[in-house]
Amino acid sequence: MNVEIITIGDELLIGQVIDTNSAFIARELNRIGIRVFQITSVSDSRRHILAALEEASRRAPLVLITGGLGPTRDDITKSVFAEYTGDRLTVHHETLQRIETMMSVRCIAMNPLNEKQAEVPSRCTVIPNSCGTAPGMWFEKDGVVYVSMPGVPFEMKTMMQDEVLPRLRQRFHGGNILHRTLLVTGIPESALALRIEDWENSLPPHLKLAYLPGGGMIRLRLSAFGDDLQTLAAQTEKEIESLRVILGNHILSEADEQIEEIVARLLTEKRQTVATAESCTGGNIAHLLTSIPGSSVYFKGSVVAYADEIKENILHVNPDDLRRYGAVSEQAVTQMAASVRKLMDTDYGIAASGIAGPAGGTPDKPVGTVWIAVASASQTVTKLLHYGNNRESNIQRTSVAALNLLREMIHH
Repeated sequence: MNVEIITIGDELLIGQVIDTNSAFIARELNRIGIRVFQITSVSDSRRHILAALEEASRRAPLVLITGGLGPTRDDITKSVFAEYTGDRLTVHHETLQRIETMMSVRCIAMNPLNEKQAEVPSRCTVIPNSCGTAPGMWFEKDGVVYVSMPGVPFEMKTMMQDEVLPRLRQRFHGGNILHRTLLVTGIPESALALRIEDWENSLPPHLKLAYLPGGGMIRLRLSAFGDDLQTLAAQTEKEIESLRVILGNHILSEADEQIEEIVARLLTEKRQTVATAESCTGGNIAHLLTSIPGSSVYFKGSVVAYADEIKENILHVNPDDLRRYGAVSEQAVTQMAASVRKLMDTDYGIAASGIAGPAGGTPDKPVGTVWIAVASASQTVTKLLHYGNNRESNIQRTSVAALNLLREMIHH
């Protein structure tokens, strides 16, 4: 079955707040076999909210809404819902008692706006909010179920997991949805699509393939829909086996994970350590490595050597090499990787130096030219990369490429 999500708030439409609620809701619904058909963001406008509810009702039997349930004048969701269902607002006494208790514990005096939060449409089913003052609401109209939850993410997540999902499981049976994700590297998206074209065309109708490129990697997500989970799992595995033959070493992982998670697992398993020497990435490689819980086991530190004098004085890059070949060179990153490994006393050293852009390029080294290196006690491997002129993309892609180069060295 399909479901629609409506998020309410001017802050979403002006880019002041990023909508993370929809992503969370979609993931949780997928776990119980319910697919999100459409996500709509609307302003704090009575007319806009009413139109969104009416349109969603024509497409889906279940509509989930977040936002607009606070105590201020722009929080109009409840009154609009009452209008939409031909209902009236009334005080829900259990909610009022819960709000009074919560405010008392926090040593905050009740005021009329707090009391107003206990008002709900009289015919709705109130969903308790254990983390805040705004209750959720479950109501039905013309066979469509509407569930309204707070927009504050941690309040919404708790209500979704503790209250809404159990009710949805009882009310709806969405079948099964099974996802398998392959992380593919070393092949452009268009070339990948051509290579697996015959395989993709032969997929049965209930198996869908999605390409999710990003950061120099491509995620291939195979989604299966049906009633029998065992049958779906067997069919999906059969198709994955065919992909293994077609793509070979281009498959980096068969789990939906990031390159830093793969590297972290390998280093932890082998009880090895790493340090980074970064120029154009500005510490982003170190950031990715330390974004994993427990990273202190394998990561020792980093030198962000943006200026040439730091490369010379801290990382002991030969100044003659810098003058002759430049900071963006194989010679520079080779010495940077070896030096940081010795400096930090680690098994591996990673180095990156390049022209991130959008300015600073030359005819010989245009914007997007990057050298990376990984050094161990026995060898150093280097790689020349050529990207575009988008600074953020260049930094991210360089970081991923450097971590993948480390992964390859660990495997070998």
